[in-house]
Amino acid sequence: MKWCRVETSTGPSYGLVEGDEIALVQGSPFEAWNVTDERIPLENAKLLVPVVPPVFYAIGSNYHDHVVKMAEAFGRKPVFYEAPRVGYRANNALLPHEGAIVKPRDSGDEFQYEAELVAVIGKRGRNLTREQAADCIFGYTIGNDVSERGWQAKDQTNIRAKNCDTFKPMGPWIVQGADPAHMRTRVRINGETVHDFATGNMLFDAAAVVAEISRYNALSPGDVVWLGTDDKPRNIKPGDMLEIEITGIGVLRNSVIAE
Repeated sequence: MKWCRVETSTGPSYGLVEGDEIALVQGSPFEAWNVTDERIPLENAKLLVPVVPPVFYAIGSNYHDHVVKMAEAFGRKPVFYEAPRVGYRANNALLPHEGAIVKPRDSGDEFQYEAELVAVIGKRGRNLTREQAADCIFGYTIGNDVSERGWQAKDQTNIRAKNCDTFKPMGPWIVQGADPAHMRTRVRINGETVHDFATGNMLFDAAAVVAEISRYNALSPGDVVWLGTDDKPRNIKPGDMLEIEITGIGVLRNSVIAE
C-alpha cells in the first residue's frame, strides 16, 4: 500500500494511492480506518507530508563513504560509532513533496541536501529486540536532510544548520512492504544524476536503529526515523530543482528558492 496525506476542502486527509487516483480514507493508518467513495486525481492533488510525527528522530554517520568524505571536508579523522548516533529534528522544518526549500539570506554557499530513507513507526514499543523493532516499522518514505555546513560546524544544537523552516522535505508517501536491501537512492539536480548508491548499505540498518532508540525512548505510531545518507552531498542554490528517488517508493521533488 501507498499511504499519503492530502489537502481537501475539509482539511488534511489520509489517502491510498491507487494508480493515478487517491482514495480518501476516514481515520488513520495507525488506528481504525476505512476507504471512502471519494477519489482525487493524483495529478491534481496537493500532497502534504505523509505523517506529522509525534517524535522526529534522525541518525548521522550511517554510511561508510559519508563518514570518510565528510570528515575530510571538515578536516578531521573519520569516526565510526559502535552504536547508532541518534538525534532529533524539528517538525517546523518539515516540507511536503513539491514544496520550496528556502535558503536563508545569511546562509553560506555550503548549502546541501542529504538523501535519506525514512522509517515510519506503526506500533508502540520500548526495549525492543531487533526482530520486534523490524515488526514496529509500518513503512518507508523519503527524506531530504537539508544542511547548512558553516552553521553545522559552529552550532552544536543544529537549530539553524538542520532545523530551519523548510529544511526537511519528506514524502511523497509511505510505502508498506518495501525492502531497503533491494533499493537504490538516486539524487538529481536539474535533471542531472549526481549520486547513486545502494540504500541498504548502512552501517546500522533500520531495525538496529529502531531497537537502539527503544532502549531509552518509547516509540509511538507515526514517529519517523531518518536513516542517514551516503557519499558527500553537493551544494544547492536558489533556482535548482532537486529530486531524490528511492527504488520502490518514488520521487521526492523540491525546488530551492532564496529567502
